[in-house]
Amino acid sequence: MDRFIEFYKKMYLIRKTEDVIIEHYYDDEMKTPMHMSRGSEAISVGVCSALGDRGQYFGTYRSHALYLASGGDLKKFFAEMYGKKNGRYAGKSGSMHIASPETGHISSSAIVASNIPVAVGAAWANKMQGNGKIVVVFFGDGALDEGNFWESINMASLWRLPIIFACEDNRVAVHTPSEDRQGYTHIINVMNGFDITSISDIDNCPEDIFNKIIIAIEYIDMFRGPIFMKLDYYRYLEHVGVNSDVNEDYRQRDGWTSEDSNDPVLEFRKKLLSIDINVDDIESEISKDIYIALEYAKNGKFSDIGEVYKDVFYG
Repeated sequence: MDRFIEFYKKMYLIRKTEDVIIEHYYDDEMKTPMHMSRGSEAISVGVCSALGDRGQYFGTYRSHALYLASGGDLKKFFAEMYGKKNGRYAGKSGSMHIASPETGHISSSAIVASNIPVAVGAAWANKMQGNGKIVVVFFGDGALDEGNFWESINMASLWRLPIIFACEDNRVAVHTPSEDRQGYTHIINVMNGFDITSISDIDNCPEDIFNKIIIAIEYIDMFRGPIFMKLDYYRYLEHVGVNSDVNEDYRQRDGWTSEDSNDPVLEFRKKLLSIDINVDDIESEISKDIYIALEYAKNGKFSDIGEVYKDVFYG
């Protein structure tokens, strides 16, 4: 019961946070491009809840759900969206590169598939150190079209690394459906050829994802090998931006409709209501925290121009 409540708290936090972003985005004070997580909340929540302190997470530009699910600071999140000095990275990361290393979210990257080899390197380091950490690298199905992905799974298989490749599959890379991009019939068959164990047919529900991650952890601990997980979900909003694009032509060809996608937040809310959990109080408390964080961000100051030169690697 307590676990179910924690699942919903985290999912609602992500959903409501993005609702507030949508509410205020056209005030034109948040200058960062937004790649919203709406529809994928259960994935990050299920994964992070199962791994806890053992997890090291590498994400994409669609970073909000992972940042919040891993426990990233809410006030610093909003301040970063507003580009303020009191933001997570003093306004330099914006939405696409925000992370929270102290809670396990090591990095996010705006370049498709670029974090996958970085995650493999972290998994190699963890194996060498024997520290028990498990890396999870999140990426969309568009990353399967990049050489970085194929080189990374090859090395992870060869070195038997403690890593989970978490493919958040919404069946469309920006505007292009999978069948127009990929020559193979099923990615799971391909993983078998690399001797990588796969887990698929996973419900877009934090409970099922949590349970599948527990299985993955047990496998990694026993066989010291990588796992590939295919996590299907529906991307409710446009590729970049805060609007719906469900009526656009390419969305009509992506194999999903909003009616059959089963919103993970609303579905889990119904589940809690069916067992007499007072979700209104949960939502009210979280909403209050979000609006406090919003004011914290709005009242913050911008960084001095010199900040742009700090924490930058010059090759």
